[in-house]
This record gives sequence, C-alpha cells and structure tokens, in this order.
Amino acid sequence: MSDEVEKKEVKNELNNIKELGVSNIPKTNEKIYVLPIIGQIEGHMAGPPQTKSTKYEHVIPQLVNIEMDSNVEGVLVILNTVGGDVEAGLAIAEMIKSLSKPTVSLVIGGGHSIGVPLATSADYSFISPSATMIVHPIRMNGLIIGVPQTFEYFNKMQERILEFIVRTSKIKREALQEMMIKTDNLLNDMGTILIGEQAVKCGLIDDVGGIKEALNKLNNLISDKNLKKEQP
Repeated sequence: MSDEVEKKEVKNELNNIKELGVSNIPKTNEKIYVLPIIGQIEGHMAGPPQTKSTKYEHVIPQLVNIEMDSNVEGVLVILNTVGGDVEAGLAIAEMIKSLSKPTVSLVIGGGHSIGVPLATSADYSFISPSATMIVHPIRMNGLIIGVPQTFEYFNKMQERILEFIVRTSKIKREALQEMMIKTDNLLNDMGTILIGEQAVKCGLIDDVGGIKEALNKLNNLISDKNLKKEQP
C-alpha cells in the first residue's frame, strides 16, 4: 500500500470518528448494518460543539446506501437520544420505515421526544429494562409569533407525529394523546415517562430485551424474507 493511499484511509477513518463516532461503516457482519442514533438529533441548525449529536445530513445518505447495498440484508437501529429537531427526526424515521430490508430498533438509555417515532419506525422494536421513553407535545425554540397560523402549524406538526407513531406501533391514538397532555408525570412539563416494560404494556414498543434479543429477531426476519424469496 502506497503512503498516499494509507494517508487517505487514515484521514477517512479520522473523519468518520469525528462525524459518526466510528472508524468505518458499522456492520456486525456482511449482512447486518448497525445504525446508531445518539445524543441530540441535529437538523438544519447545528448544535453546540460540546453536545453529542446525530446529524441529519449524515444519516440520510447512510440509509440510501443501505437500501442500495445488496450485501446489507438487515438494519439494527441503536437508540439513545434526548430528541431534537422534529422535522429531521421524522424524516429519518420515515426513511427507516420505507427501507425494503428488515429493521429492528433497540432503545438503550433513552428514546425521548422525537426518539419515540424513531424507535417505532423499525419492523420490530425492543427496549432495555432500564431504558426510558418520554412522550410529550412538540416544543418550539426561538421566536414564536402569536397568530392563528402559528397555532395551526403546531397542530399539523403534532398530527404528523401522532399519525406516524400510531401507524408504526400498537398504541391506541387516544392513549397516546392522553400520555402527551399529562401534567403529573414530569416536573414543570406535560407528558409521560415510560420505563422498560411500561413502554411495551401500552403498545408503544414490541418487546423488552437487549442486544442478543434484537440481533436474534433481526436474523429471524432476514431468514423469513429469504424463505419468501425462494418460494415459487
């Protein structure tokens, strides 16, 4: 290997570590791609440099590459996020949902705010026993103009999130709306915090488990899909 090629590879690895937190494309093997979504979801506005974040402009190309790569047969989404940009998070969730390859999500630590639809976007979802999920109405930072159009915008945005979560999980719309407007569950805020099994009982998440269970389920989904392909 020439010095020039070696330097280029080292530079690419350093860039990946800086931007994605890994030295190369994260695969557990040739067929499973691991997609970590951690920290704050960044959208059109960059977060503070000291904040751990998942960048919208990095995840979208990864998802496109996953769909186009014939070697990738399934995707494992690892979530530990405090939420973030609603538009960006919902766009990533829709992209995950639209993949033609089996997907499994695993919430570790937390899947808060826009992290909820990101968790439910997979074909099957897991949450670790001690992980938390926070369901609450959308918030907006910065200047808000107090006119009816602003209120209508908030309503439409909230409706998009509600519709997506109900479409991609087993939770009932009425139950989800009730969780969002609770005032006795979070300090100085509206919403509900769910820990592990609670997220499963209400239908938001499919099962409680860890990395072993998530990988086993993903391998089963991949095997089922391959069997269907082989059938005449």
